[in-house]
Amino acid sequence: MTVSIESGVLHPKSYASTASSQSEALERWLPAFLSVVAGMVDVIGLLSLGLFTAHVTGNLVTTAVVLVRGRSPNLAQALAVPVFAAEVAIIWLIAKALGRRGPALVQPLLLIQFLLLICVLILSVIFNPAANPHSSLAAFVAMIAVAAMACQFALMRLALPGAPTTGVMTGNLTNAVLSLLDTLWPSQPLTEGAEERLRKTLKVVLGFLGGCIAGAAAVSSLGAWAWLLPVLLAGAAVIVSIQTTTNSA
Repeated sequence: MTVSIESGVLHPKSYASTASSQSEALERWLPAFLSVVAGMVDVIGLLSLGLFTAHVTGNLVTTAVVLVRGRSPNLAQALAVPVFAAEVAIIWLIAKALGRRGPALVQPLLLIQFLLLICVLILSVIFNPAANPHSSLAAFVAMIAVAAMACQFALMRLALPGAPTTGVMTGNLTNAVLSLLDTLWPSQPLTEGAEERLRKTLKVVLGFLGGCIAGAAAVSSLGAWAWLLPVLLAGAAVIVSIQTTTNSA
């Protein structure tokens, strides 16, 4: 812990200042990093399990289409939204139990996501739920992937509320376009901080797109082992977050 000297007395660096420093350090890389994970998990889940694991809006749309056509949604479609909501609530309870706030929540919540993705990888490799994506086993594995993504969304909102979202690109793309226009015509900008917002949102959009491409390629070449990619990235996020918060403390 750093200290300052005022009137000959040592004062510890304030918690608020430390948290702000850690937030800034984490925001420089974590949103873009996790957007790659979200893109991978969403595409791998869609191609192998038949479900948007990170895109709740997509699941609401597909479920509505199925219901309007007079059919019943499959088990994974029926469970995706309530499981996502329940996992967000569980993460809130975990944060309460830990007694942490802000960037102090990043490491434990990243670890939870990492462990959930490891479970998805193990079950996918051993049981190959992709062989029957409408089975109860496939739905179970898909719900673990959904829980991992819910953990990521909750992490971002609780720990780094000012950062762009890592899994919903509609708002990010809108912000990127508006920020780009205000940057190109700075004389009368319609929004504040256009250059900074453009930088943040563009990294997340490109990260998500890159994750989607990598995930699709991994499914084609690795099959069930494609889940290893988001697992490795999630594990790396845990390690780098520890280094980041330690260096900025």
